[in-house]
Amino acid sequence: MRKSWEVASIAICAGLYAVVGYMSYLGLFTPVIGVVRFWPSVFIPAVFAVLLGPRVGGIGAAIGIFISDMMIHGNALLSLSVGVPANFVGFYLVGCIARRLKSGGLKWVLATLGEEAVVLLLVLLATYTGILSMSVAVAYTIGICVALAFTLAYGTAIRDHSGQLLAYATGLLAGSIIIGIGVYAFSQLFILPGGYSRLPLEAALLWTLWTYATEIPFMVALSPPVVAVAGKVLPKVNED
Repeated sequence: MRKSWEVASIAICAGLYAVVGYMSYLGLFTPVIGVVRFWPSVFIPAVFAVLLGPRVGGIGAAIGIFISDMMIHGNALLSLSVGVPANFVGFYLVGCIARRLKSGGLKWVLATLGEEAVVLLLVLLATYTGILSMSVAVAYTIGICVALAFTLAYGTAIRDHSGQLLAYATGLLAGSIIIGIGVYAFSQLFILPGGYSRLPLEAALLWTLWTYATEIPFMVALSPPVVAVAGKVLPKVNED
């Protein structure tokens, strides 16, 4: 990909992610259920990563999340140490995995379902042990079940490109883990927005679940059809 086109693509990705992300935070696209805010804008860098490559998706997401973080909580250190690396790694992986798994197959669908099911099991276990409240657990369960349903539907419809589904789930899981561990570690040294500090260790799990459960339904439901349509317009852009 020519450098000028790559830079322009990164800028577009970052701008869309930042603007739609901030509007998502305001609750304009999805309802806020209790303390749970869903994050539909996550599909934007996922699409860029698959169509235009891991660098575009990763760097665009990193810049976009920093801009939206500054509009939402204004803590640059938190964004640079947690949000930016999590988004870069997560969406870079989406692009890399999607390229490596160009040939589809039922095994990628099953692997994606397996990842989503493991996270759902963790939600149920966290609820059973009292770490997660019932109202929040219901919202998370709905989000993951929606993802499971779309994974089954798209896995059947686009089996030749089913590696794409595993790319979304795996990249998001990696980013979610970074956020979970990162927020916990940050709270041991600094004060989080809202005045929280020295969070208990289980907070790492809770932040991981929060990130994954509120983003996976949009990654799986919105990204594949957008990639399918946009891929017809840009059929060779993702080839180096």
